[in-house]
Amino acid sequence: MGQPLLIDLVADVVCPWCYLGWRRVKSAVALRPDVEPLIVWRPYQLDPTLPEQGVDRKAYMAGKFKDPLKLKAVHTALVEAGAEEGIVFDFDVIERSPNTSAAHRLIRWAQGAGKQDAVVEALFAAYFTQGRDIGEPAVLADIGQSAGMDPVVILRLLSEGADKDTVAREHAMAVQAGVTGVPFAIFGGKLAVVGAESPENIAQAIDKALEQAA
Repeated sequence: MGQPLLIDLVADVVCPWCYLGWRRVKSAVALRPDVEPLIVWRPYQLDPTLPEQGVDRKAYMAGKFKDPLKLKAVHTALVEAGAEEGIVFDFDVIERSPNTSAAHRLIRWAQGAGKQDAVVEALFAAYFTQGRDIGEPAVLADIGQSAGMDPVVILRLLSEGADKDTVAREHAMAVQAGVTGVPFAIFGGKLAVVGAESPENIAQAIDKALEQAA
């Protein structure tokens, strides 16, 4: 057993930099085999005002990026950075920008069942590689089932609005704590790294956090 280290990752599942950050944290942990990481997903919503059924993504992104060339440049940079971490970004297949509350709730339940990693990975891949609507309960139930969870229970919990307030509260707490951009990783409850830093830089942050803990 290595040295235990809590890693809180404040992130959103429709944030491409968060997908990158998630993978890079895992790559950094692999560089430190003597560390026993506990990676905990903390919900953040880039846009909590989106309706539950989501909106058309092309129109939504056009509203955010007035210059289509700038958006294209961002996407190109992400595709290149993603390739280094084994991520396939296919932005053209994404049709909807979902409200991510339901996806965050699924991750929360997966965490309790010891399936967080599989569910987070599947959510990111579903959205960014397959273009699936991860705001849709049936899609979420399918993702949960592929990770070994009960799809019937997931659908029931989603329809009951279970943990909706919890996710909203955690998002509000992150905002109050000064998180304005994600991914935002906190190592050992003390040391924060903002953005999708390189695995090497994250590994250095892990070292510092362990030093502080000692």
